[in-house]
Amino acid sequence: MAERYLTHSEEETAGVAASLARRLAPGTVVLLHGELGAGKTAFVRGFVAGVGIDPEEVSSPTFTVIQQYGGDGGVSHVDLYRLESADVEDLGLEELPDDGGLVCIEWAERLPRPMAGAVSVRISDQGDDTRELVIEGGPTRSGSWGPPL
Repeated sequence: MAERYLTHSEEETAGVAASLARRLAPGTVVLLHGELGAGKTAFVRGFVAGVGIDPEEVSSPTFTVIQQYGGDGGVSHVDLYRLESADVEDLGLEELPDDGGLVCIEWAERLPRPMAGAVSVRISDQGDDTRELVIEGGPTRSGSWGPPL
């Protein structure tokens, strides 16, 4: 079942992301979907804060493709914006969750195939700093989504 949220600031979006990060089981992959400027990187800042990592470390990894925050067991942040599906195949994304950390993938629609067990987050700009977030799928620490964020 999907959860829907309307946020009215970057801080509110970060709060939803932080709450989600605290609920996810180790090794979970989060697929981020949204137009350019929708707030995917801002979401990741809140997400890393939710697991105790300084959100100031987060920048859009467009040119480095993969950033690691917090070392092993931390958060891997992937940005597929400038890659084609064939290039994505060579990244070894399936191996990233093996260290027990969490993985956030921006521009997940560029993946060549779905990632089983992943959480999908769709972010859409509703105007006036308002964003709609739709979150669905994937495992949590309790095995179910539990109460709303």
